[in-house]
Order: sequence, then structure tokens, then C-alpha cells
Amino acid sequence: MRKLLLFSAMVVAAGLAPAAAATAAPSEGVSLQAGPTAQQLLAKTTSCKQISNGKYKTDDETGRTIAVCDAGSAVFWKADMDIDCDGQPTARCNKNTDPWFQDGTAYPRSDGKALIADQTPYVVVPSISSTWNFEKAGLKGAGSCAVIYNNKVLYTVIGDTGPKDIIGEASYAAAKSLGINPDPKNGGVDSGVTYICFKNSKVSPIEDHGKSTSVGEGLAAKFVQG
Repeated sequence: MRKLLLFSAMVVAAGLAPAAAATAAPSEGVSLQAGPTAQQLLAKTTSCKQISNGKYKTDDETGRTIAVCDAGSAVFWKADMDIDCDGQPTARCNKNTDPWFQDGTAYPRSDGKALIADQTPYVVVPSISSTWNFEKAGLKGAGSCAVIYNNKVLYTVIGDTGPKDIIGEASYAAAKSLGINPDPKNGGVDSGVTYICFKNSKVSPIEDHGKSTSVGEGLAAKFVQG
């Protein structure tokens, strides 16, 4: 669920060092892997061939400033990161810790249950609307994405859908792994996050971060060479 308020000062105060982000609970097993560097990936996103019909807001109270761009074998957008804590309830993600909590995700785990936001790094895409249809762009649930922040690259999956007019959201585990405050009430970061999602890709099982990393690294290597 979209978080309406982001507090930059708290992000700075609570941000994790890269090493801690890769190993700290609850994201054991979530790692920032090798493969193309952040700089190599970002070099492919310096210009935007806009494919969205208009632009998105980063939050309810902001203007429409974020375009979705085509980049050959991938699409990308540059936005903020709000925290999605939806899915199976845990000690960190539940109706008490997150006022916007929902116990489901658009795309389930291989066992049919909802994803676990503080375990699986996933990206949230805007629900289909006249602004943009992510499925027609070649994206789908469990699709592979690279998320870049502060020169770190994290490979994720498309795990949930959000509001039709807002973009820039990822799971608790994704934020924590990138050194971003993952608190669903006041975490996230206001800008500086690049989302690159690879067309016609799929990670199976969706909850396997090792698989999402290996698939993502391979697609990212082809992307930077294209």
C-alpha cells in the first residue's frame, strides 16, 4: 500500500551501511551481487524514450513528474522508494506496524500464499491504467528487475501492484538491502532510485532471491551490452 509521508531526515539517520544492509535481519540471504556495475546500468538510462501516456506521481501530494521509459530489452523509471509491507504478516509487517497493511500481494509465492515483504525483495508496479499498461510493455508478475540506489544494485522481482497514478515502491526487504530505512510508516527515500525491469522475463520460484539474482545478472549483462 502506498505510503503517503516520507521523512528524509529519518532515512539518513536510520540508513544502513552497505555491509549491514546485505546481511542484517530480516533479509538474511538477500545480497547485493556482482554483474554489471551501477554505473554501467545507469549509463543505459541517461535518455528517456517515454512509453507512458503521461507521467506518474511519486506520492499523493506530489505532481506528475515521473515517466516510464523504453530501453530496448527493458523499461525503466527514476523515482523515490516507498515501502510496501503487504503480504503474509510478520513481526515487522502487520496491521500494527503498517497502517496501510494488506495481507495479500498481486503475485503469490509458489505455494500459493502471499509474498513475505520482509523476506523477498520485490518491486511494485502501478496498476494498469490509461497512463501505462505494464503487461503490454512486456512486464509481468515475477518479472526480473534491477533496482539501483547509491551505487548499489539489487536484483528483484515484480511482486505487487499499486495505485494507478503513483510509481516508486518496493518491499521492506528490498529497501533494507539497499540501505534504505524500511519502516513502513516513515521509511523510504524521496528520490535517487532507478528501477530497470527486463521485458519478457520471469523468476521461478518468485520468492527465491538467489534465482532472482542469477536471472537478473544475466539479463543485466545483455542489457548493458545491447
